[in-house]
Amino acid sequence: MWPAIINVMDNAARKAARSLLHDFGEVEQLQVSRKGPADFVSEADRRAEEIIKIELSKARPDFALLLEEEGSVGSKDATDRWIVDPLDGTTNFLHGIPHFAISIAHEQNGELVAGMVYDPCRDETFWAVKGSGCFLGNTRLRVSARDRLDVAILATGVPFGDRPGKEELLAALAPVMDRTAGLRRFGAASLDLAYVAAGRYDAFWEFGLSPWDVAAGIVLIREAGGLVSELDGRADPLNGDTILAANSALYDPVGKMLRDAIQANR
Repeated sequence: MWPAIINVMDNAARKAARSLLHDFGEVEQLQVSRKGPADFVSEADRRAEEIIKIELSKARPDFALLLEEEGSVGSKDATDRWIVDPLDGTTNFLHGIPHFAISIAHEQNGELVAGMVYDPCRDETFWAVKGSGCFLGNTRLRVSARDRLDVAILATGVPFGDRPGKEELLAALAPVMDRTAGLRRFGAASLDLAYVAAGRYDAFWEFGLSPWDVAAGIVLIREAGGLVSELDGRADPLNGDTILAANSALYDPVGKMLRDAIQANR
């Protein structure tokens, strides 16, 4: 028996996922065309967003929405808001890599109170409600108990093109690779955060993300017993330029390692 708000998210995500999985099956065929699949994937993204928007609005007509593609929708005076990424991991999707997700969060009076990250390829639903814990399906999740950097696996995202944070990321790579058990870059921030909540990763950091990339994941981390903030420790990772999430034992040493490396490169 999942909470009603999670059932609403799950219903919308699964309807959108059916559309995405159908489109994902077409991507391989498009890889060989001269035009390529980029335009097709953009349409897949928009279709999924429209499905989610319709389903969420039907279930909670008084909620506003913040959507990756369409932006802000609904009353600015609404006390409740959905924050939605209909396809996190677009580049993976574009290249036929089965690692992408749908991310939906519920914000109430400016506070994140529920979130869900759904992985259509693995049929995994990570969800959390404030004060009620974090779950994968019906299984309770906790962040990992690892307390040493040398046994920890970290995850990050690599800014591409002229996006901010590339120099800072490059500066941090050497110490992370020298002092930890491994570094992963899978290309879907919402799933990275879900994996920290599930104890699959021990920490995650990234630069230049948007609210829809991290909103649901922030709730997952907190309800799984982890810590999440901006990289400099400020408490607004939803609207900040950086994010750091980890279990409580590694949050401080990971943050210090990253900040020291970035500072040394300036």
